[in-house]
Amino acid sequence: MDFQITPEESQLADSIARLVERSYSFEARREIIASAAGYSDSVWRTMAEMGLLGLPFSEEDGGFGVGAIGMMSVMEAFGKALLVEPYIATVALAGRLVAKLGSAGQKEQILPGVIDGTIKLAFAHTEQDARYRLGLVATTATREGEGWRLDGTKIVVTHAPMADWLVVSARTAGASGDAKGISLFLVAANAAGLACNSYRGVDGTRGADLVLSGVKLGAEALLGEEGSALPAIEEAVDFATLLQCGEAVGAMASANSDTLEYLKTRRQFGVPIGSFQALQHRMVEMTIHAEQARSITSLACARFDEAAAGSMSANERMHFVSGAKVKIAQACRQVGQESIQLHGGMGMSDELRVSHTFKRLTMIAQVCGDLDHHLERFAATGD
Repeated sequence: MDFQITPEESQLADSIARLVERSYSFEARREIIASAAGYSDSVWRTMAEMGLLGLPFSEEDGGFGVGAIGMMSVMEAFGKALLVEPYIATVALAGRLVAKLGSAGQKEQILPGVIDGTIKLAFAHTEQDARYRLGLVATTATREGEGWRLDGTKIVVTHAPMADWLVVSARTAGASGDAKGISLFLVAANAAGLACNSYRGVDGTRGADLVLSGVKLGAEALLGEEGSALPAIEEAVDFATLLQCGEAVGAMASANSDTLEYLKTRRQFGVPIGSFQALQHRMVEMTIHAEQARSITSLACARFDEAAAGSMSANERMHFVSGAKVKIAQACRQVGQESIQLHGGMGMSDELRVSHTFKRLTMIAQVCGDLDHHLERFAATGD
C-alpha cells in the first residue's frame, strides 16, 4: 500500500504552511487564544477561500470529496501550527452528520455556509459519566405537537462557544445506553432555553457545557430517521478521531524539530548537549514513535476510506481506528513528555512553543476516546 503524498496534497500542505507563516505565528496564536473569540475570523475566512472547509464533503454537496487519507497532509499542517480554529467540530463531526443524514433542505441550509466559512458548527453529544460510550444518551427529545422539546445536559462540547448551529443528540425512545432510540437535531446556538457555559481548555481550545431546558424545535430540526442515528455518530466520531491522529502526527513533528534544535544550541560543559549519547538515544526514540504514529494513522485512514466505500464492515473500521488511536495516545505521551524533559525547566514556560505542543498532544490523547477505551475496543472488534 502506497502512503506517499501526492503532488496535489503536497501543494495544499505548502499552501497551508504559507498561511501559517503569514498569519499564524506562535505569538499570533497566543493572542488568538487570549482573545474573547478564541479563534481568528480572518484565518477562518482564508481557510474557506483556500477550499479547506469543503475538502471532505462530496462534490454533490459543494465540496471536493477528499477521503481520510487525503486529509492527512492537511491535518499534519494544522498540527504543526497548533491551530485552535473549529475545523474538526465543524467539518468532521457536525458537518459530516448533516451531510450524511440531512434532507435536501437541511443540507442547503447548512452546508454552503460551512464551506464558505459563514457557518460554524459543533457536535453536542457527550454526557456526564458516558466515558466515551457513544450510546449513553440521557438527554430527551419529546414530541410537542408537530415539533420537539429537548431537555438535558451536554458536557465538553468542543468549540460550542463559537458555533452558529449545534447538532445535538437526544433520546426519542429507549433507555440510556440503548443503541436504538438516539436521534439528532439541528439547534440554533441562540435557541431559547439553551444555556452555554463556556471555558478554555488546557490547550487553549474553547469548549462548553450546554444545558437544554425545554428547547422547542420544529419538525424540520430532526436529522435523518428518528431513533437510528448511532451508526452515523460512530462513523463521524471515527472520522474525527483519525483527523485528530493526523493532527497529532504534525504536532509530534513540531515537538521533535523544536527539541532537536534545542539540543543543538543548548551548551553544557562547553559542548552542545546534543552531543551526549544518552540524549541522542532519547531523541531517536521520539523520532521512532512519531514515524510509527504516522504509518499506523495512514493505514487506518486508508481502511476508513475502504469502509466508507462499502468494501469493509463498520466493525473492521472501528478496529483499525482504535489501533491507530492506541498508538497515537502512546506516542503523544512519549514525545510530549520527552520534549519537555529534554528542554529542562524551560520546557514548562509559556514562552516556549514546545509547552503548548505538549498540552495539545496531551488533549489529543484523551479526546474521542483515551488509550484504555480504544485498547478495549480494539480487542472487542478483533474477530
